Amino acid sequence: MSKHLFIKLLIKSAFFTIGMLLLWIGINTFLSPHIWDGMTISKSALTVEYCEFNDITQFFHQRINTYSNLSYFFFGVLIIQIALEDYKNQNKKSLNRMEQFPLLSVLMGFYFIYLSFGSAFFHASLTYIGQRVDMNGTYGVSITLLSIGVYHVFHKIHLSDTAKYIWIGALVVFIFAFFKIALLVSSSILLPAMILSLTIMNAINYFQFRKERSILLAFLGFALIIIAIKIRTLDVQKVSCDPHSWYQGHALWHFLTALSSFCSYAFFRFENFLPNQKLE
Repeated sequence: MSKHLFIKLLIKSAFFTIGMLLLWIGINTFLSPHIWDGMTISKSALTVEYCEFNDITQFFHQRINTYSNLSYFFFGVLIIQIALEDYKNQNKKSLNRMEQFPLLSVLMGFYFIYLSFGSAFFHASLTYIGQRVDMNGTYGVSITLLSIGVYHVFHKIHLSDTAKYIWIGALVVFIFAFFKIALLVSSSILLPAMILSLTIMNAINYFQFRKERSILLAFLGFALIIIAIKIRTLDVQKVSCDPHSWYQGHALWHFLTALSSFCSYAFFRFENFLPNQKLE
């Protein structure tokens, strides 16, 4: 994939995201907040977990924390476009391992978008079911990234087309099962374990293919999530908190985790490159 094409995909993703933003603004403007009435309120809302003011007079109870989920939407659309380009090139011989499995990129993009809507649903409604969907989307992105890591670390294993479909189907079922699994194990244990596992696989794959991998992308994937966790913690602790500000720490968490996850995906999808070279 040339840099020119990649930039074109970035621009298209931006336009899709702007369109979705306008749609969400319309939804927040015209829909009644009473739509959420009767739904079980989340513990997060009852304890006022995040800094942003819970404005129950608006359809989006937490406006900034809701709109910021468009970060996931942007990267989801971008990844799906990358997958579609990979589908077009399946007859080429010089494809890297990720290019040979575009359906895995489609799944990655899908869970980014799923998380975008799921987390927006939660912050808009502050309901229990919204929180469950939000967390399922989070696990969807994390588990798919882990599966990409496994797929690359065990690069000597060749998967037939049938095996690839089975892989994708199993992932979807497993992630859906996390609606139940997540109730059994705290996210404070599961998510750090997943982050650590992905970091280890990034390191292994970097040393397996040092010439092909970007250490910068690996570093950004890890560093951004650490920064995001710190910012989220400060937001929950209400440090320098202004509930009515346009700046919200949890909104920044959304952006940084989206960018971190994309960097981790890009680490596997793109060959190491220099400014005047191609993105492969």
